Amino acid sequence: LGREGYVRADDPAEADVMLVNTCAVRDNAEQRVIGRMGELQRHKRPGDVLGVVGCMAQRLGPALLEQVPRVDLVVGPDAYRNLPELIGVAAQGQRASDTGFRSWEHYEDVPPVREKGPTAYVTVQRGCDYRCTFCIVPYTRGPERSRLLEDVVREVEGLAADDTTEVTLLGQTVNSYHDGRHDFADLLRALGRVDGIRRVRFTSPYPTEFTPRVIEAMADTPSVCEHVHLPVQSGSDAVLRRMLRRYTRARYLEVVSRLRGAMPGITVSTDIIVGFPGETDAQFAETLSLITDADFDDAYTFKYSIREGTPAVRLPDRVPDELASARLERLIETVRAHVRRKNVERVGQTHEVLVERPARRGGLMLGRTRTNRLVLLDLPPAAAGEYHTCRLTGTTGSTFTGAVVTPALAVL
Repeated sequence: LGREGYVRADDPAEADVMLVNTCAVRDNAEQRVIGRMGELQRHKRPGDVLGVVGCMAQRLGPALLEQVPRVDLVVGPDAYRNLPELIGVAAQGQRASDTGFRSWEHYEDVPPVREKGPTAYVTVQRGCDYRCTFCIVPYTRGPERSRLLEDVVREVEGLAADDTTEVTLLGQTVNSYHDGRHDFADLLRALGRVDGIRRVRFTSPYPTEFTPRVIEAMADTPSVCEHVHLPVQSGSDAVLRRMLRRYTRARYLEVVSRLRGAMPGITVSTDIIVGFPGETDAQFAETLSLITDADFDDAYTFKYSIREGTPAVRLPDRVPDELASARLERLIETVRAHVRRKNVERVGQTHEVLVERPARRGGLMLGRTRTNRLVLLDLPPAAAGEYHTCRLTGTTGSTFTGAVVTPALAVL
């Protein structure tokens, strides 16, 4: 759009084109989009274009034009290159859509629009070849495909030249990355050689894709941070089978053990779903016990919600909403107690902290350790982007307070 002369408008009342970028992972996100479309409709003038782009557009396709009459344009993630042409068609009064999958499309010649800062996200993989029964992503993003290693390295080198020092690699199952010649281990090692990049993170990996090669590359590459977010979804083998997750509880714990053995001090966080169809009290108890058995450092917890278009919709024995809510509440309590105990034990430790941005309160700055612990520091806004050695002085249970031990550390 920028190449065609479009510029960003901060006020929708001033915009000729209004595009709502969407997610389709959860139904409530789509409901919010419908509401947002109604709000934007008030600003629409004759000749203006109101469009939906992203995964919700991909999932619903042209049917969205019928479902929401005020929408002029529906464009999926692989068709953004055609936006200028499609907007032109819609501006002439002809509603338009493009939701085709394009396996070759990585937008290598379209630089991402980013705000300059010390951290950046870099997409290395699109789509997914797994078919978890609760997940809509394979149907909205298509099959897995990876960018060429040299293209990823070139993007990261450009970020480093612009003073970014930490990158997070993005992929639906990021550690299954393979561009035809290079695997994820090769990618980590290549990025570890980029001058100016001090930290490399990635999300979200799949448990069984942590091959010995990948774990060895993580341990051998100093810039790879000592933190892994490793979704488990359930601690019950029976539930994992219904979810079509391709590992058992024992296999998951084995992967966690190998990661901790290779990278001492690594922290492990996870995602957990409760109330999945057929989940019994005993199976939920297995999930609760996994919190301590895996010794998680954090967990994002969710109550299963029906997602039209996924295989899980057809599963019998749905868990009543009231029971699922009670299980979620109990899981949250268990996670909070476990995480708080671990974090209290960390008070007094010394960590390298990257100062990221102002905190929401207290005139403090928010930083992050290599192990992904958030730390509040009494530093000026100008400290954003600096690295400090800090002592953890206290914790709220999730976030830490810290004190600077040494002045800003030079970026290597």
